[in-house]
Amino acid sequence: MTNQQMTEQENLINRINELEKRYQRLDDIEEIKKLKARYFRFVDEKNWSGLAKLFTADVKLNPGHEFKNGEEMSAVIESLVGAAPTVHHGHMPEIDWIDENHATGIWAMEDLLTFPDKEGAPEGHNGYGQYRESYERVDGDWKISVLDLTRFRMDPLANWDPSK
Repeated sequence: MTNQQMTEQENLINRINELEKRYQRLDDIEEIKKLKARYFRFVDEKNWSGLAKLFTADVKLNPGHEFKNGEEMSAVIESLVGAAPTVHHGHMPEIDWIDENHATGIWAMEDLLTFPDKEGAPEGHNGYGQYRESYERVDGDWKISVLDLTRFRMDPLANWDPSK
């Protein structure tokens, strides 16, 4: 094999390796999008055990709230939402792949929460904002390690009477 053929072969191998890395990065980004879709779906379905599995063991919620496990984080979300009908949407993800085990993301969000109309019930709302998150691959699966929700606007909604 000539030097030129060896150089061409090395260039081809390098190109294949780069394409494999790029494919893996794009595949990871798609897996993170699915992770966030499951987050929204599990909150709306009240699937608290499924939700708990989406977080790292040391997940952080907004600045200052650290949890020992996903179950603890899920329980906090359950206490805020309860059995209230909810609709959560995430839009326009900006996922930045850091390395094979870490990524960050920004998601535009909208949510709608209404509660049974009874004394002491929180007020319902239609909210808009942004999630800023960090992700970590744990045992081959992407998990949410930081979840920071900033609300830009919250429009009040009347609560509902389930008997009507």
